[in-house]
Amino acid sequence: MIQIEHLSKIFIGSEREHTALADINLTINDGDIFGIIGESGAGKSTLVRCINLLERPSSGRILIDGNDITKLSGKSLLALRREIGMIFQNFSLFAQRNVLHNVTFPLELTRTPAAQAEERARELLQLVGLADLAEAYPSQLSGGQQQRVAIARALANNPKIMLCDEATSALDTMTTHAILNLLRDINRELGVTMILITHSMNVAEAVCNRIAVIDGGTIVEQGETKAVFANPQAPITRALLGVEGGTASGIAADAAAFVAQESSATDKSSAERSAGESAGE
Repeated sequence: MIQIEHLSKIFIGSEREHTALADINLTINDGDIFGIIGESGAGKSTLVRCINLLERPSSGRILIDGNDITKLSGKSLLALRREIGMIFQNFSLFAQRNVLHNVTFPLELTRTPAAQAEERARELLQLVGLADLAEAYPSQLSGGQQQRVAIARALANNPKIMLCDEATSALDTMTTHAILNLLRDINRELGVTMILITHSMNVAEAVCNRIAVIDGGTIVEQGETKAVFANPQAPITRALLGVEGGTASGIAADAAAFVAQESSATDKSSAERSAGESAGE
């Protein structure tokens, strides 16, 4: 369980201070896919960077399984970070390393024997559907394939928690759908708790069981995803949903378009398959 208590983050500049986070309180249960939703500049990326202490909070506590991680440093902090995987919008792969050695990189840092590291990497590439691309380089991959490599790398050290910072925002609709399905499968099969940072309510609805909405560095609404979508309270939540006259018109239209696209693709695939079978006869 992750408990965030009265967390604040203040950036101090030469001329003024900027409060990026103010009195954040959240509880994320083991096995959750927890969405943190907000517009650009709302503070969601700062929050996720505080969770793995890439940013040190100015005040407050972050407890993981009852341990206050804000007190950690040195080797204890490194050990914590091995239990927290992270994937990014821009994939952050090493261009000079092939797929296999991108995935083995975290294991090299922990001095895992080479043969053991390679075996683990190949298992993970099988999991994310890239077993046949182990020797390829990032420049030879599509965006969706690169994100799958990043997911495999994030899983290398068997993390308990995975932080996903706008992990699908650089991908097209169909690839986003595939990556979200993969994240859901990993959550179910491996029991990894996931924190998903996104500006997209469609993404949150598709994969998150609970969400929190952040605006101006403050949590303005949180709860079960279905409940928040059914009855949004905060003005920013209503705006993100495109609520007009009590109807979530914007997201409903997006969802309808996506379903229509999925149906069209399925019908086309079925027709092509039928044609192929007829030709074979």
